[in-house]
Amino acid sequence: MHILLIHQAFASLDEAGGTRHYEMARFLVSRGHQVTIVASPVSYLTGKARQQKVQWLTGEQPEPGITILRAFTYPALHRSFFHRLISFFSFMFSSFLAGLSVKRVDLVWGTSPPIFQGVTAWMVARLKGVRFLFEVRDLWPAFAVAAGVLRSPFLIRLSEELEKFLYRHADRVMVNSPGFIEHVSRRGARWVELVPNGADPDMFDMHQNGVHIRQQWGLGDEFVVLYAGAHGLSNDLEVVLDSARILMDDPRIRFVLVGDGKEKPNLIRQAQEMGLTNILFMPPVAKKEMGKILSAADACLAILKPLDWYKTTYPNKVFDYMAAGKPVLLAIDGVIREVVESHRAGIAVPPGNPQALAEAVQRLAADPQTVKAMGLAGKKAVQNCYNRQQFSLRLAEIIEEMRF
Repeated sequence: MHILLIHQAFASLDEAGGTRHYEMARFLVSRGHQVTIVASPVSYLTGKARQQKVQWLTGEQPEPGITILRAFTYPALHRSFFHRLISFFSFMFSSFLAGLSVKRVDLVWGTSPPIFQGVTAWMVARLKGVRFLFEVRDLWPAFAVAAGVLRSPFLIRLSEELEKFLYRHADRVMVNSPGFIEHVSRRGARWVELVPNGADPDMFDMHQNGVHIRQQWGLGDEFVVLYAGAHGLSNDLEVVLDSARILMDDPRIRFVLVGDGKEKPNLIRQAQEMGLTNILFMPPVAKKEMGKILSAADACLAILKPLDWYKTTYPNKVFDYMAAGKPVLLAIDGVIREVVESHRAGIAVPPGNPQALAEAVQRLAADPQTVKAMGLAGKKAVQNCYNRQQFSLRLAEIIEEMRF
């Protein structure tokens, strides 16, 4: 089969960001399929274009069976909400034309957020007369409304109607968290498939020595708490700054924030104003380098704002941390907390509580045996229960079933 994926936030292994879709595309190719991806040339994480000038359409073939088409996208993704909408709509139209140009497609795979590219995928599928698989990675617009990003009653109503339209008109709806199933079913999805987030354990060597990375960061034998990912409104990294302030007098502990996002300049400014000397801000790294970065950590942090909607999420980074054999410091409630606690892979603290986070860090810093045991337990859980290879097989089965 020839599968067409339309995905503005797509990242390959040499880019920063989640690579779920690249890894799954690889697996599909290993099954004899061909995958074409229409993606943006502007990084969803950093907001920066891959090239100085954003072209109308460029193509690349990183490996046999996978073709990536980069369709024009307005580059000011992180400037403001208005500019972000322009970026979304620009990709919606350019990806539509790019998708139509792809020949002999057997299935169109759309993904949200942003939800507007779901409309593109649906239209391309219908015009080509093929099946439409709609993937829900976040519950948009519910998350955007809860976080205060989307406030206009008109836009909220329009977005909710668009969401329900796509659920009803998809041949199948795929979700990456069990916490999403009830929502999409209640809003009209006729056939829901769960293909959860996970990680490829082979991408992370838990025995890798992170001394070289620590030396690059100017660190020695401190207890390093590492956060890797987006620095956005939802990530609640101000709580990390407050925890770092609480722990300022503890010379054992350092926080390292790796990544980028709209809020990163504000966070750096706040850290300077607070006089924090125990926190480092590092640039984003390509996914293929993430194993080296995580090897320099003693524990890894996953955090979101204390919103009820976020209790439904399965963040990719949690599974990467576990695959790397690092205990998870989790400031997220809900289904992902059940994963971490049931496998004894880390410590969960109440979201939005810097004191609780600081105390959890100190507990781990004082107990290297527990740190090691939690890391081993997390690695085993990914290998046995959250292995991306297993989930990719389920995706392949779904796509192959949809052909008939």
